[in-house]
Amino acid sequence: MSRAVLSLGGNLGDRAGTLRRAIEHLTAEGLVARSMLYETPPWGPVEQPPYLNAIAVVRGDRDAAGWLALAHELEQAAGRTREVRWGARTLDVDVVTVTEDDGTPVLSDDPELTLPHPRAAERAFVLVPWVSLEPTATLPGHGRVADLVAALPADDVAAVVRWEQLA
Repeated sequence: MSRAVLSLGGNLGDRAGTLRRAIEHLTAEGLVARSMLYETPPWGPVEQPPYLNAIAVVRGDRDAAGWLALAHELEQAAGRTREVRWGARTLDVDVVTVTEDDGTPVLSDDPELTLPHPRAAERAFVLVPWVSLEPTATLPGHGRVADLVAALPADDVAAVVRWEQLA
């Protein structure tokens, strides 16, 4: 058994519907909790529309590679294509952290799955929904998520706007 924090986002098509379908699928995969939806500006060098983002916490009989495989399954089901790095997408699912049942964080420097996610500590669109869902959460190797949010530029945090209840 392990627990994973997944970051979900999309900015093409029916953004909310795509995230809702992904969350519904996660219910059968051990969904423990999910955040509300947040609208966020795009991240990266490519001009594109705003995203909707959410955080999901799942627990099940998967290891880190299994959670990554599930993330890819969700993306594929949503019609995700990988043509432009940091480009627009129907659904992006990142494995942010994986924790063993005894609370030990899974650490990995594998280029296919680096854990914790190597840029999670810098991304308001990950941290703001996560801290709203789990106020005492920690990002292994970086500290409390609430402290990471407080250390981000105020404009980055203010740009993550609660959009609506997910369900």
